[in-house]
Amino acid sequence: MKLDRPMKRHSAFVAVAAVSVLALSACGDSGAETPEGGIDRLNIVVPADPGGGWDQTGRAIQTDLEENELVGSASVVNVGGAGGTNGLAQLATEQDPNTLMVMGYVMVGAVETNAAETRIEDTTPIARLTDEPLIVVVPADSPYQTIDDLISDIEENGQAVSVTGGSAGGADHILAGMMLKAEGVASDKLNYIPYSGGGESLAALLGNQVSAGISGVGEYAEQVKAGTVRALAVSGEEPAAQVPEVETLTDQGIDVVLTNWRGVVAPGTIDEAQATALTDLVTELHETESWQETLTENNWADAFLVGEEFQTFLDEDIATVKTTLTDIGLL
Repeated sequence: MKLDRPMKRHSAFVAVAAVSVLALSACGDSGAETPEGGIDRLNIVVPADPGGGWDQTGRAIQTDLEENELVGSASVVNVGGAGGTNGLAQLATEQDPNTLMVMGYVMVGAVETNAAETRIEDTTPIARLTDEPLIVVVPADSPYQTIDDLISDIEENGQAVSVTGGSAGGADHILAGMMLKAEGVASDKLNYIPYSGGGESLAALLGNQVSAGISGVGEYAEQVKAGTVRALAVSGEEPAAQVPEVETLTDQGIDVVLTNWRGVVAPGTIDEAQATALTDLVTELHETESWQETLTENNWADAFLVGEEFQTFLDEDIATVKTTLTDIGLL
C-alpha cells in the first residue's frame, strides 16, 4: 500500500496493518481476488522474443484477463527461437495445468521445416483467436498491374522473377507456393528471397531489388496508402479493413485463401476438466468489451474458434501446410 505521508500515530498504523492483512488474506499470494470457481494464477507462454505479434497477443490476453478479474493473476514468459518450436518443446514438460501458449500459423510450418520432435498435435487445442490476411505488393513503378501479370511472368521467366517475404517456410513463402500451384505453375520456378522481418523486405521493394513482396497487411498497409508500393491482392476471404480497395485472390479468380491466424493451446497432459476450464476462461475473455476493443485497436480480425471446430481447423491446416511445403521443396 502506498501512503501519501508517514503515519504518525501508532493506532493508525495498527489499523492500516490490519486492513492490509485482511486484504492479503482475501486475495491470496497473487495479490488479486481469485474468481469464484476460477483460476488463481495463469501462466502464458509466448514462444518468441518480446515485441512481435505473438508477444503482443500474449500481453493483450494477460492485460484483459486481469482487468476483467477473470483470473487472480497472469504472467507472461518468453521462450524464443526456431519459429516457436522451442516454446512448444518447453510446453511439453510443463506441469502446471493452468498454462496457455500463444501460437499460430507460423508454428505450423516451423514444426515441419525444423523437424520438431514436439508437435502441435501433442498439445491440447484451446482456441483460435485472431487472424490477418497477407498482401501481395510490387514497387510503385512495377510493370505488374494485376496478380495475373505477376504469376504469368513467373511462369514465363521463372527464377528471374523474385518474390520476397518473411522466413523460409513461413506464411509468406507458403502463400507464394499456393498461388503458383493454384495457377498450375511449377514450384521450381519460384525464386523466394526470405528476410527476417517486414522492414527488410520493404527496403528491398523500395530499392527495386525484388519483383514483389508478401507480408501481413499491417506491415505494408501504410506504404500502400502512401503509394510507395502497389497492392495486387490480399489473401483473406474478404478485403482487409486497412486497404478495402484491394481485391482478394479469390475475387480475381485464384482459388487461394490464407490468413496468418493466432490462437492458444495448453499442455497435452491436462485432463478434460482442466481443458474445459481453460476453454471457458478464454471464451469469457472473448466476450468482454475490452477484448473487442483490443481487436479493433490492433486491427486483428476476430477469428474465434474453440472445441472440436478448432481441432478440425488445426488438423486441416497442418495437412495443407505439409502438402504446400512439400510442393515448394522444403520437405
